[in-house]
Amino acid sequence: MDPLAVIRSRLVRQGLDGEAFGEVADAVAWLGAVQAQEFAEAKWSLAERVRGATDESVEAAFTRGDILRTHALRPTWHFLSRSDARWILRLTRPRVHALNAYWYRKADLDGALFARADHIVTRALADEEFLTRSELADRLREAGIEATGPRLAYILMHAELEELVCSGPRRGRQHTYALFDERVPTSEYEDRSVESGLQELIYRYLRSHGPATLRDVTTWASLPVRESRIALAELGTRIESVTDDNGTVWHWTGHVASAVPKSEPMTRAFLLPMYDEMTVAYQDLRVVLDTALPRVDFLERAVVIDGTTVGTWKRTLAARSVVVEVTLVRELSLGERSALDVVIERFGRFLGLSASLECSVGT
Repeated sequence: MDPLAVIRSRLVRQGLDGEAFGEVADAVAWLGAVQAQEFAEAKWSLAERVRGATDESVEAAFTRGDILRTHALRPTWHFLSRSDARWILRLTRPRVHALNAYWYRKADLDGALFARADHIVTRALADEEFLTRSELADRLREAGIEATGPRLAYILMHAELEELVCSGPRRGRQHTYALFDERVPTSEYEDRSVESGLQELIYRYLRSHGPATLRDVTTWASLPVRESRIALAELGTRIESVTDDNGTVWHWTGHVASAVPKSEPMTRAFLLPMYDEMTVAYQDLRVVLDTALPRVDFLERAVVIDGTTVGTWKRTLAARSVVVEVTLVRELSLGERSALDVVIERFGRFLGLSASLECSVGT
């Protein structure tokens, strides 16, 4: 399949191009999960997919608990919708615990210590509702458990994976933890089997991220390959595949990558933030690079126009303004420059700041 057509198709499926989502939680539920260890970047990642979203509106959805920030899929933070959090955690936590096993041992964390720490953390949150990481570290230390740095991180990650704690509303710039059961009601998916959950997560991924390979989805969600192959087969007509000399890609039924032909460019620009799903969610064909770019697999902040990565960007914030510095690999056409101006203005509205562009062509 043509690489550029694949990227264009992914832009549409992920809600970046075409129909935008109406609510933040809708975007997260459609995508299944959204990588979110860089909180500010992840908020912009969602806002690019949600009609009229601002930093404040995404933060408000997070504060209400419409979306949660917790460890799932892989040993890093993700946004999950409240209705999906339980079954996704139950499906993926065994693999995440397995990936963490070396670091648990290195930090002298075993089952008995985790049980003590879990009890201390949940009791503290039952007493005071929302606590910061440092406040929970104090409670652990008072109970005789030293927890700083990576050791504290793995203690709290373990509690997240076990559905004991999750994100609470921020206190100023500080993140807080809350009791999972207080933020996540019982959902219709409560009794979903492992097999059913595996099928659903793979379907969500292919529906929102396809076309993609089996390696893409199993790496994205830390899923076992053999069981994932079986789940793919059991999805039947809900998904389709295309095979060529480069292998097999899967996609949602009715949406083929070639539906966005090379002769009809989108003429839209995107400022992809760090760890956007358009890059981190794939192992095969992460980006289509302009021919002038060096051969690399991953750009942290990519400027994408018509499905092609044409440069990188960074921002500089002031009290009332933001400057977006874009480094291109070539000069843009008038249409491309107009598209870039549009997304710069959109980024300013997201932040509630006056936005300006400083554009240069790198050597």
